[in-house]
Amino acid sequence: MDVKKICSKHWKYVLGIILVVAANVAVIAGVTLYHNNQTSPEAIETLVKVGSQGSEVRAVQTKLTELGFFKDKIDGIFGSKTKAAVIAFQKSKGLTADGIAGTKTLAALGITSGSASTGNTNNAPLGGFSSSDIDLLARIISAESRGEPYSGQVAVGAVIMNRIEHPSFPNTLSGVIYQPGAFSCLNDGGINAAVAESAYRAARDAISGQDPSGGAIYYYNPAKATSKWIFSRPVITTIGSHRFCS
Repeated sequence: MDVKKICSKHWKYVLGIILVVAANVAVIAGVTLYHNNQTSPEAIETLVKVGSQGSEVRAVQTKLTELGFFKDKIDGIFGSKTKAAVIAFQKSKGLTADGIAGTKTLAALGITSGSASTGNTNNAPLGGFSSSDIDLLARIISAESRGEPYSGQVAVGAVIMNRIEHPSFPNTLSGVIYQPGAFSCLNDGGINAAVAESAYRAARDAISGQDPSGGAIYYYNPAKATSKWIFSRPVITTIGSHRFCS
C-alpha cells in the first residue's frame, strides 16, 4: 500500500472542498453587498461634480447664487464655473476644497441628498402649513418683491408671518393675505404672474422662522408709496428698495 499516494489524494479532496466552500461564501457576500447597496440609499454617497447634470446641480447652483459664490446662469450643468464656486464655498466652511458637492458639502448648503431629483418639493407641507399655503405665500412674495435681494424676499414673507401672530391682523395666512387693502398685487393682477423659483424658497424660509425684517409688520417702497401714514411708521431696517417697519 502506497501511503503517500493515499494521503496526497485525501488532501486534494479536502482542499477541493475548502475551495468550493470559499467560493460559495464569496458569492453570498457579493450578493449581500449588492443587495444592501440597492436597498439602502444611505449607503450610497451622492456626488455632484463636473459633468453632472439635472435638478440637484440646479439646486447647488441656486444655493451658491443665494450665498454669493455663483454668479453665472443657473442651468443645471456642473461646469468649471460651478466647480470654482463650490471650491470657494467649501473653503469658507472649512471643508475639503475638491470642487465636488458630496454629502458634507450638500449638507452645508442645506440640500438633502437626492431630494432635488425626486420632484418639486418647494411647496411641500411645512410647519403646519399646507402646500397651498406655501404656494400662496410664494405668489405674494414673488409679486411684491420681484427683483429684490433674496433676503428682501424672505423679509416680505416674514412680515406676513409676523402679522399672523399680531393681534391687529387675522390669525391665518390666507386671512392676512386677503385682508382688504393689504397687498396691491391682489388688485393689479400681480398675484397671477409667474412665480419666481426663489419665492418658493423664501416662503419656506419665512415659515421656518427666518426674519431679516427684524419683526416688522409693514413694509413699503418709498419711491412708490403714496400713503402719508406708512411714512410715519418706525423703520426697523431697509433691504433693497423696501423699508420694513413696525
